[in-house]
This record gives sequence, structure tokens and C-alpha cells, in this order.
Amino acid sequence: MQGIISHRLPFEATRAFSDVFIKYVNRREELRPFYNHYPEPAAFEKQITEKQAHFGNKARIVLHRVLQRQYASLNTPQPVQQNMEALLRPETFTVTTGHQLNILTGPLYFIYKIITTINACKELQEQYPAFRFVPVYWMASEDHDVNEIRSVRIAGKTYTWKTPQQGPVGRFSTQGLDELLNSIPADVRVFREAYTRHNKLADAVRYYVNALFGEYGLLVVDGDEAELKHQFTAVMRDDLFNHSPHRLLTATNEALAGLGYKPQVFVRPVNLFYLDNGLRARIEQQGETYCITDTPVKFTSAELEDLLEKNPEKLSPNVILRPLYQECVLPNLAYVGGPAEMAYWLQLKSLFAHWGIPMPVLLPRNFALLVTQSLYRKWQKTGLSSEDLFKPLPELINEVTLRHAPEQIRLNGQKEAIRQQLEQVRQNARHIDASLIRMVEAETTRMLKSLEKIELKMLRAEKRKQSDRIRQITALKESLFPGGALQERTENLLTFTAGNPELIHQLVQFLRPFDFRFNICLVND
Repeated sequence: MQGIISHRLPFEATRAFSDVFIKYVNRREELRPFYNHYPEPAAFEKQITEKQAHFGNKARIVLHRVLQRQYASLNTPQPVQQNMEALLRPETFTVTTGHQLNILTGPLYFIYKIITTINACKELQEQYPAFRFVPVYWMASEDHDVNEIRSVRIAGKTYTWKTPQQGPVGRFSTQGLDELLNSIPADVRVFREAYTRHNKLADAVRYYVNALFGEYGLLVVDGDEAELKHQFTAVMRDDLFNHSPHRLLTATNEALAGLGYKPQVFVRPVNLFYLDNGLRARIEQQGETYCITDTPVKFTSAELEDLLEKNPEKLSPNVILRPLYQECVLPNLAYVGGPAEMAYWLQLKSLFAHWGIPMPVLLPRNFALLVTQSLYRKWQKTGLSSEDLFKPLPELINEVTLRHAPEQIRLNGQKEAIRQQLEQVRQNARHIDASLIRMVEAETTRMLKSLEKIELKMLRAEKRKQSDRIRQITALKESLFPGGALQERTENLLTFTAGNPELIHQLVQFLRPFDFRFNICLVND
């Protein structure tokens, strides 16, 4: 089995990324106040020093105990066991990514996030041999948007888990997933074992992530855990009763807006949810009372304080507070995420400073387009460049049509000639009778529009002549960019592993964690 052959493109060439993400990667000075250290290996010396001063032995003991409990039913590979034990030592640190509990891993970019995290630890280990670096996947088990996790696209077909369950998805029963697996024409043995051996979705996800990545020492952490949340009560108390995040992020969002950046997430006066069986609902303060939205449940301040002390697992941080929770309970140095995640983490620096928690390095994940051998042959026949692939289809078809047209279709020269001639007429009219100028201008507009109509009809006629080429390009684009979106945001790993079961291992070998470019990877069918 041959390895991966790839071409790497600058992010700008893909036209698929936000302005704030591009500027962050390119180290634009205007964004410098919004993060701690730039994501390069050399920055981790300072990051390690900062985290060492903050993260104590007690927190390591709690984390180790929780992980032992969460992994108790799994047959863990030796690298996982070694990394778990290493967390007890002060020279061990983590690099973390987080993601929802999508069925069957969800879109490909989940795989790229994990691989970036693993490879970042490998590279840091080489550069800082006196320390140990452990990759971590933080399960977003408390998220409650089931519609975001219930469907998966494999080889162009979408499969959906039909479940009526509500509330934090990590607590969902896995019932019904075996029926879904029966409808998928792929090797789903790992997932069948995960979903049939475990009653809770979080446990099933831990199982298959461990099966896919355990050999690389990846640890899976579930934050829906009372013992971990006891370490976060000070932040939750401040949010509930002082509303510090609302005050701090409002100022940050105004600063970002002043630079022309639209905030990715908006802060609320209270940034916590209430968790109960089948329920994850926002907490809103109404006068002296704290109400659970869309329910009759209410708390006084004293009752909430009692809940914080006795049952912190009933409180769940939203997108604003979850990063702080993660950094409170992990000896973490860097967070690996996509463009949207990088954008909202840039809003959070003042929160980390407020609670004296080191803000992690924000490391962009790897990005890739997988091109099978058969699709590559079709691509080569079209003559398109790598940059061409990322152009919107209408624009690309126009460019290709003009490129292969035997006659000139664009009438730019003719339009410019007419414009110059009529400008001379306009000047003459101005000297003869100024009232004639408007008539000349109207006639200029009419003639230019007539030429544009002719040009459009010529282009349409040429497209009909090149219909076979256009059909090939359209089919190629739809195969590589399903529905016009990036492949990694739609297609699942199983689309590619049927013909290449070693794909994950090849990607681990090939992708580079600190190389901020887009990868086009040629893989086996």
C-alpha cells in the first residue's frame, strides 16, 4: 500500500476561510491582543512555564482518578495506559481538541482534528524531550443539539439516527443505532461493537475513538463529571452572581467589532445550562430568581449556591465557559480547532486573565481534500489546476469555456473602443450644446448593454458546444465538494476506508501539525 501523495495550497487560494482566520494564521498585528502565544513550536517553552505555575498536583490526581473511572470498562492499549499514568507527573502536559459526539465519527474534519492533536504532541516531544505531551479528545457530551450529531454521509448517501431523545447527548441511550448500522454498506464492526456493548452514547464514542486512535496514546475525557466540575465552581459562581464574563466579553466584542470582525459567539448575563434527565436548558436571572427556560423550575440565589456545592454536575457551561472549564481540569498547552473555533477563542482572552488561567495556544487543525485514484484520473482529463478546484462552479465553467473557445467571446476591447469614441462625442457635444451630454451618455449605456447581451449569448452558445467538458467538470466538483461544500464538512471516513483501511495511519504519517496550508491528498480507492 503506497502512502499519500499530496499538494499543499495556501488557505487564501481556496477562498474557503474567513477573514479573521486568515489574518490569525498570517500573524496580523491587529489580532495580537486577542491571544496568548502564536501557534509555533518555539512558543511552547513559555506556555509550559505558565501552565506549570498554575496547574497543581491536586488537579492531576483528580484528573487521573476520573480517567481511570471512565476507562474502567475498556481494554486500553499500552500507550493510553502510559499517558494516563504520566498525567500524575508535573512534567506532563496535554494538547486538546474537542468535538461533538457525531455518529460514526461524523464528518472527516473530526478525524483531522484528532490527527493534528496527535502529531502536535509528537513534534513537541521531539523539541522538548524533558517533558511529555499527551493528546486529548474532549467529548462535547453535554451539548444538546441532537440534529447536529444524528446524521452521517457515506459515499454520497445520508444516514440518520431516528431517536426522540432530548437533553445532553452524551447521556443518550444507544438504542436504535444497531438498526442504522444494518443499513450501511461498509465495514462498521468497530462501531457495532461500540454501540451494542454500551448503553450510553458517551461510552460508545470513547470506545470507538479508543479503537481508532488508542495506539497513538489519545486520551478521551468526558467533562460531564461531578468531580471535575467541583474544580470549576468558582468560575460558575462568578458567572451566576457577578456576571463577569458578560462584562468582560462585551468589551472584547466591541473591540473586535471596531476592527471589522463580527463576534463568533455572543455572551449572556448567565452562561450556564441546567442539566437534568432529558434536559439541558438555559439559566436566566429574573430579578432575584433564576429561571430554567421553557420549564417551571426556579431557584433562589441560596438554592443555586447549594446546588453548586452539592451537585455541580447539574450545571453545564455554554460555549463561552466550556474552554475555561477544560483549561481548569487539564494540564493543557494548546487547543486544536477549526476556523470557527479559532474565531470564538479569540474572544476569550480577558476571561482567562480574569481568573488567572493561562490561555492555551490556539492551533489550527489540518485541512484536507481526499482525491481517490479514479477521481484523480478524471481530474487530470479536465486540465484544471488545484486552485481551479476551489472556484465556485459558475465561475469555473465560465473560465473553462473561455479558455477553450476557438474564438474571442469577451468583447472588452470592443466595449472600450466604443466607450472611447463616445467619450469623444460627449466632449464635442459639451462644446456645441451641453443639453446633448445626457443623450450621449444614455446612448453609451445602451450600446454597452447591447454588447454585453451579445457577449452573454456567445458564451451560452460556446457552453453548448463544450457541454461534455462542462458535464465532466460539474461531476468532478460534486464528487469533491458535495453540495458545493468542502468535502471534510460533509463526507465520512467510511467513504474512503473501504478501499484503503490504512487511511488513518497514512494521514497520521503525512499531515503536519504546524503547516498552515490546505492539503489535497491522493489516496487509494
